[in-house]
Amino acid sequence: MKPQVTRIAFRFAVVYLGLFCLITQISGSLLLIPNVSFRGLGTLSPFRDITFWVAAHVFHVAEPLVYGRNSGETMFFWVQTFWLLIFSILATAIWSVIDRRRENDVTLHKWFRLFIRFGLAASMFEYGMTKVIPVQFPRPTLNYLVTPVGNLSLSNLLWTSIGVAPPYEIFTGCLEMLGGILLLVPQTTMFGSMICVAAMTQVFVLNMTYDIGLKQVSFHLILLALFLLAPDFRRLANFFFRDRDPGPSAQLELFRTSRANRIALGAQVILGVYLVGMQIYANWTYWYAAGGGSPRSPLYGIWNVDELSVDGQPGPPVLNDYDRRWRRVIFDSPDKMAFQRLDDSFAHYGASIDVYDNTLALTKGNSRKWKSNFAFQRPAPDQLTLDGEMDGHKIHMKLQLADFDTFRVLNSSFRWIRPDEQ
Repeated sequence: MKPQVTRIAFRFAVVYLGLFCLITQISGSLLLIPNVSFRGLGTLSPFRDITFWVAAHVFHVAEPLVYGRNSGETMFFWVQTFWLLIFSILATAIWSVIDRRRENDVTLHKWFRLFIRFGLAASMFEYGMTKVIPVQFPRPTLNYLVTPVGNLSLSNLLWTSIGVAPPYEIFTGCLEMLGGILLLVPQTTMFGSMICVAAMTQVFVLNMTYDIGLKQVSFHLILLALFLLAPDFRRLANFFFRDRDPGPSAQLELFRTSRANRIALGAQVILGVYLVGMQIYANWTYWYAAGGGSPRSPLYGIWNVDELSVDGQPGPPVLNDYDRRWRRVIFDSPDKMAFQRLDDSFAHYGASIDVYDNTLALTKGNSRKWKSNFAFQRPAPDQLTLDGEMDGHKIHMKLQLADFDTFRVLNSSFRWIRPDEQ
């Protein structure tokens, strides 16, 4: 590639990748401060205001733009990426015209490369540690265990399938962590970037095929890794395809003196240790609060409905009205419960259980008026009766606790020799 073309491509990367990192969660992964939530500048002024303006005047978007944390693929983020791309092209053109006499951007390249290294490393630490401490794909909830596969969305199917295989989740997390750790040291950056390309390519394909809302971020993490690899493309081609000596790396030190470079290396390692430590603390705290250490409902379990009577009229659930065509009652977390209907849909409620008075109080959504109260008894550990009133109807239920051994997904294990089974 001609030097002038290379220089223009580098300047575009500086503007586009630099701004993308700053406005997205990549910078949030890098700037970790205890008790402070920062996920990038994109939702703050002036970036947010520019996005609103472009959406209204270029794409004629009438509905309000949302930018919550649940998805990075709302219209807001697509519009923001669009104007960022156009701005970067224009800025690169202006930069190249104004600074056309400059022969190289060596100093800028050294420091921008440092920024990209740590932006990518921080993101790998964030995504990797959420798998090493398995909180990204937790064990499936009880509701998912009794949801037919055909009723699951693509994203829920992926979350469930990986959640029941923690060793796979932990392995992929360790791979991402390894890539990030190798990025902390200049001498191992090439190897770390190659690992990041492989790991993020798999993530990007999963995001695309299972409709996960991180397609943009995962794709740009691949671009960051390729940017780090770009100076070594020729060496890699010589080694893998041409059977030639790749030769020494052409990467330059940050400073002129060995002492300054040793101090800089120490600072980079310290920052890396800090980022890893923060991710360990955050994910361990979340895992204990909402994962492996979270409390369970006092009535925890999947309870099959053996008998159900409404207003004193016993009969098969199918003969009752829709909201009481229940086949299961599910207690998972302490403050929630759900009825599963015969059509496999769910009715979700807030739950307050008093184990001393044996009472169950239900609430519905944000309604302040709706309530339902039940008294419960447990004649045996695997038996439960509920008596109460809901929507003006008297309800009586006899329930039987489902045995988790009946769920094959929870009891399948690794086998060297598999039987010839269907």
